[in-house]
Amino acid sequence: MFCTKCGTDLKTTDRFCCQCGTAVPGVTPNLRPPERLSRPIYDAKIAGVCAGFARYFAMDVTVVRIIWIILSIWPLPSVGVIAYVVAWAIMPKDPLALPVPQNVQQQLRS
Repeated sequence: MFCTKCGTDLKTTDRFCCQCGTAVPGVTPNLRPPERLSRPIYDAKIAGVCAGFARYFAMDVTVVRIIWIILSIWPLPSVGVIAYVVAWAIMPKDPLALPVPQNVQQQLRS
C-alpha cells in the first residue's frame, strides 16, 4: 500500500502516512465516544466514585482506589475524604441496565 499524496510505502495497519500525515483512504479511525463521568452501580465498593473516575480516565479501578487512599492520608488528612464526598454528591449515577427481553434475544440470535 502506498500513500496517495507522497508515494511512501505504508504498512497495512497504518492509518496515516508517516511521511506527510495524510489519512489512508478506506481506513476508518477507531474513535471512542466521549465518556461521561458518572458513578457505575455494578463496580462500586462504597459509592462508585473511584470506579467512575477509573472508567473516565481508562485506568484500572484498583490504581484509582490506591491513589484516592493516598490522597486521603497525605498531604493533608481529610483532603481526599472531602473530595470523595463532593464527587459522591456531584457525580450522577449510571442508569440501571435492564435485562434484554427473551423475545428480543431470540430475534438477535436468528
